[in-house]
Amino acid sequence: MVDVVAELGPVLLGSRFKRLAERLQGGAAMLMTEAGVPLQPGHIPIMTALESGVKTVGRLTEETGTSQPGVTRTLSQLVKLGMVNRVTGADQRERLASLTPAGQAAMKRVRKLVWPRVGIAVEQMLASLTPAPLLEQIAGLEAALAKRSLALRTGDVPAPGFVIHQFNDELAPAFYTINAEWISAMFVLEQTDIDVLENPRAKIIEAGGTILFIEAEGLGIVGTCALQQTSPGKFELTKMGVTAAARGLKAGEALLAAMIARAKAMHAKQLYLLTNHKCRAAIHLYEKAGFRHDAQIMAQYGARYARCNVAMDYPL
Repeated sequence: MVDVVAELGPVLLGSRFKRLAERLQGGAAMLMTEAGVPLQPGHIPIMTALESGVKTVGRLTEETGTSQPGVTRTLSQLVKLGMVNRVTGADQRERLASLTPAGQAAMKRVRKLVWPRVGIAVEQMLASLTPAPLLEQIAGLEAALAKRSLALRTGDVPAPGFVIHQFNDELAPAFYTINAEWISAMFVLEQTDIDVLENPRAKIIEAGGTILFIEAEGLGIVGTCALQQTSPGKFELTKMGVTAAARGLKAGEALLAAMIARAKAMHAKQLYLLTNHKCRAAIHLYEKAGFRHDAQIMAQYGARYARCNVAMDYPL
């Protein structure tokens, strides 16, 4: 298929930059949603400028390099979101903007949960490029994003202090041990549990699913989670556990975010989970991540486990 934007080279350079920006911002937007930040990438320059204090529209225009109408439009959006306050200055003609407490909290989450992962993912893409003229460099970035989206790349980069690993046979014992530990402590290992835990490659990987592990600095592998494909395009988020030694470090939150990003990158049509009301902390984590309680999921899949009395679905 002909790529007319790329084919015309320097003639449509602006359009090509815009297209590349949209692809990058799309992945960043997904990560911001998973981090619980109700903002879009286009809001971030204004929000960042306001972190250092109250600013006029003119000052924000200078600091962000954005047109005055663009700054005014973005500020209006941020006011509606409750992220920014607008007040009149000493000069009645002057309008000032500042971050609200919600805006300050949102930027803290962006700096902690979004920027490090996006930065690492983009740096890895740039490092893979070979020295070449600008248009060839752009083509290299486009090819890299077509092969593996930014959403998938950021999904593999967890919050600082953690490292995400994909399944390999050497990690299979950790998959069994971590899950057997929490299941046995709260319930009874059922035969369906044993079948999966003893045969993760056959039951999950070769069946079209995936397994991730999370490593905490100084503690080693502390958690794991699986996506088990139950029918084409439909995945159960299952066998998610974190060792007792790592609880409180938010390893589960980082692992769940990585797994949701992986499901989206795999173009999952449905993502659901089955659990028990006794797992209150886990249910709270799922709800926080965007999962919703779903009676239809319970009716369709709940019979798989004797202990299942809670079913949830993630809106993809």
